[in-house]
Formats: sequence, C-alpha cells, structure tokens
Amino acid sequence: MDVNQAKQEHLLALKVMRLTKPTLFTNLPVTCEDRDLPGDLFAQLMREDPSTIKGAETLMLGEMLTLPQNFGNIFLGETFSSYISVHNDSNQVVKDILVKADLQTSSQRLNLSASNSAVAELKPECCIDDVIHHEVKEIGTHILVCAVSYTSQFGEKLYFRKFFKFQTDEVFLEAQIQNITTSPMFMEKVSLEPSMMYNVTELNSVACGDQGESTFGKMSYLQPMDTRQYLYCLKPKPEYAEKAGVIKGVTVIGKLDIVWKTNLGERGRLQTSQLQRMAPGYGDIRLSLEVIPDTVNLEEPFGIVCKITNCSERTMDLVMEMCNTRSIHWCGISGRQLGKLSPAASLSLPLTVFSSEQGLQSISGLRLTDTFLKRTYEYDDIAQVCVVCPFMSNEC
Repeated sequence: MDVNQAKQEHLLALKVMRLTKPTLFTNLPVTCEDRDLPGDLFAQLMREDPSTIKGAETLMLGEMLTLPQNFGNIFLGETFSSYISVHNDSNQVVKDILVKADLQTSSQRLNLSASNSAVAELKPECCIDDVIHHEVKEIGTHILVCAVSYTSQFGEKLYFRKFFKFQTDEVFLEAQIQNITTSPMFMEKVSLEPSMMYNVTELNSVACGDQGESTFGKMSYLQPMDTRQYLYCLKPKPEYAEKAGVIKGVTVIGKLDIVWKTNLGERGRLQTSQLQRMAPGYGDIRLSLEVIPDTVNLEEPFGIVCKITNCSERTMDLVMEMCNTRSIHWCGISGRQLGKLSPAASLSLPLTVFSSEQGLQSISGLRLTDTFLKRTYEYDDIAQVCVVCPFMSNEC
C-alpha cells in the first residue's frame, strides 16, 4: 500500500524499494509448424527478442533479471532490507531535509533511520539515499512509514509521508533426521502434529497429478549416517493471531512423529516432546494509538485515542500519568484511575494534547502504573504528528 498524505505537488520525490534478489525474466513462447500460415514469423520474432536465450528461444526462462515490483512476502526470521531515495525534482534548492523511516508493528514502533539529523540543503537533480535493515521477529502486519520534511527557498515548511504495508504470518520449521545405525532404514512416516494454536502444511512433497510425490523419491530409504531435512510451515489460527497476549513468550508449536523400519522389517517409532519457539514478547501492557491526526496546528489542542491491552496473565489496576515534554503538553488530570483490566482485555482511552513546537513531533510522556504490584511502564515515541503554524503554511 502506497499512500501519499499530501495532496499538493511537492518539490521532492520519495522512492522506496525492497532490496531482494532478482528473479529470471520469463516469457511465453508462441510457436507453430512451418506449414502453418505464420510460417517462420513466430520463430523469427523470438530470435529477435532480447529477453530470450539464443539457440533456446522456446525456453520460458530468459537471460535477463527482473527487480521486485512490490514488497512481496516476508517471513519470520528474515532480514528486511529497503532502499530509500529522496530526489529533488524541482529547480529550487531545498533546505533542512529530514528523512525518517519507522516500522510500525502490532506491539511497537521502531526507528530504522541511519541518521536523525537534517541535511542542510539539496540541489536540483540531487538525491539523498539510505538503506535500512530490520530482522523480522514478530508475526502480523508491518507498516513502513517514510516521512519527509523540508523547507522551500521561500521559507515554507512542507511535509509528506508514505506507507508501505506487508504481512508476516508464517513460521517455518526444519527438522534434520540422521540414521546413526549401521544399516539402511525405511522412513515410513515423518509428520508434525501442530499444537492448538497453529495450522501446519507439509512441504516435503511435489504436486504430481492428483497426488503429491515425495521429494525423496518413491523408495524412502535412509542410508547409514545420511541426513534428511523435513520442512513444515506453521501459521497461527486467526482466533489466536488476533490476541496480543496469547502468542507471547514461549509457545508450543507441536511435536514430531517419526516411524521407520529396519532392513529386517522391525518397526521403530519416536515421538518428540512438545517443540517450543520463543515468540516476541509484548511486555505486560501494550499501548498503541488507534486515532491520531496527520497534521495539527501549533499550540492548538487535538484529540488522540489510545488502546491499552493487558498482555499478562493477571488482573491489573492501572493509573495513567501524563508527563509533559519539551514540545508535547498534555491536557487533563494526570494520575487518572483507569480501574481494573482483566487478562487479554483492552481499554480505549481518548486524550487531548497540544504541541508548542513546529515540525515532526513525537507523542511521548505517558506512564502506566499497576497499583497491585507497584510496577511502572513508560511509553515514549508512541507516534508522530506534523505540527504547522496556521498563519504560515498548511504543511509541515
């Protein structure tokens, strides 16, 4: 998803490309016999096509490489890399350019920018480039938020941002099985029995007609000291993936069931204990913003809606404190009693705040205290908002 928040034409252009390995270009060859009406026309066109392989024009794979056209699929444990470029498309010199890249997950907002300092100026046809990296450790929706603020040569402060959304839902499990005996054995069954939280798909067969054929061949023998890798894909069930506190911490994903026979027909079976994976923790309390405006006026109160989720296994009695920062000032009574919050329960809370400084400001200064255990949780850089002066410009 690519959304440009600013409706007016900007002096700068923002381009974001995921850095992945290219793929081979594929084409669809069209052929006919020489006695047909087109004759040698199709073959001649394929020979002249620069994407085909010379001497093997009817092969679908070509010699050219293609770059990814979208973010594609990103799997848990992969390193997400992206190239960000801000180009000056105008004939003006732009000043005070600040490029920020944040990754919003279901539990936190991460700053991926290599530098948070502004570039003094950017001449026409010049660009600012940056490469960001992040190891994906959470399941669910990820949103890459790229924000650009700058000042025109007339002193006008401008701002825009783009959103790029991708999903990470799957977990892959690889099981290595080695025959440490001195004789061959026949692998009758190797399966993964998932826990109640997951659905599993076996990736150890290739579709062949109506039935799947094993990747290890028809005769599934394992020679002495040989090793095989079995691959499984697990995906959280919707009723568990939507609950923040259920898949946190250590989760049970299932157990392996292995059945084999020796060269004399003796049968053996091994069932592992429950396999566990360490899922990313959300902490005891998760705080996120449900509603926040993109642009607000300087020193003018605006409303936001916070969502507080109890990710622990105990009931909490919460008190919220609102601490002012240098630029962010909270309206209302600090030390507000929120009451008891049961495990896995959520609470939506409307708040009012204003900013005393222009530019891109971070919403910070919220503090939650559990009076039962006397634990305090502080939340800074919850989200960002663009603050403008209504008498100077409509943009940040």
